Amino acid sequence: MRAAVTRATTVLAALLVAAVGLTACGGDPLATGGGDDGTVTVGAANFPESEIVAQLYVLTLRDAGVDADLRAGIGSRDVYLSALQAGDIDVVPEYSGNLAQYYAADDERELRQLGPGADGRAVDRVLDRVLPDSLETGDPARAESKDAYRVLRSVAQEHHLKTLSDLAGLDRVRIAGNPELATRPYGPDGIASVYGVDRDRLSVTPVSDGGGPLTVTALTDGTVEVADVYTTSPVTDRTGHAVDTVTLADPKNLILPQNVLPVMRRDRLPQHARDRLRDVQFALTTKDLLDMNRRSSGEEKAEPETIARDWLVRKGLIGA
Repeated sequence: MRAAVTRATTVLAALLVAAVGLTACGGDPLATGGGDDGTVTVGAANFPESEIVAQLYVLTLRDAGVDADLRAGIGSRDVYLSALQAGDIDVVPEYSGNLAQYYAADDERELRQLGPGADGRAVDRVLDRVLPDSLETGDPARAESKDAYRVLRSVAQEHHLKTLSDLAGLDRVRIAGNPELATRPYGPDGIASVYGVDRDRLSVTPVSDGGGPLTVTALTDGTVEVADVYTTSPVTDRTGHAVDTVTLADPKNLILPQNVLPVMRRDRLPQHARDRLRDVQFALTTKDLLDMNRRSSGEEKAEPETIARDWLVRKGLIGA
């Protein structure tokens, strides 16, 4: 998960967008402004999954008769949410838990509601309270893109590992993950406090590839016992081969829910367009996103628009 940032950072980002992002410099994804001409502009962050989901929204809106375009590669969360609030984009795909943490960053009481044990309803309640009045969210999808602790299937079978609490049976638990995992609430401290695993046995082996092939390779070569890999990321090693892993269950919700959902300028979309986006949200699953990401990062290297169109047509959500 990305760390929540302060509202001061949000304000600074908004100023930067206003001062720099809206100029006519070449290559700036915000250079031409938002949808003041009636066009609905869907934004995307600068990673493939965000662009794939954004394409789902763009293609669905167009099929519903809405003039929609895509503004991809906008940047980090503080930049694209500032652009949304400024009206430079109209819709952007987000993740429920991260979005709630972002807007609750300066409210300790709300942040406590998002601690270990928080479920999807808790996240929804916090979002209702902290989301700016100018914004609204669509329905959350079943699809979640969030941290997940994986072990090799052979190791899971040998040590009877099914949930995070079962890690207590290991002599040591080295976890491959991004460096910041060491201080995240769902990192070693959280595993120890919520699931009773001896803190002295837990450590993080930093691998800076966002749960990608290098993280998985640390698992397969025995450098670590556990790897933090996102639920929608293909589990492949650095040679591109799929690796058979088991995701350890998190029944106590140590890791915050991260359901995919659209964030929109309030009342920007007509009701029939909102209904069509709701259909997409209801159909989208974690496995769907995993399969789409596999097409993007695997041998096929399919374009986000192609991936999104194929899925929408297959689900009967747009015409062929």
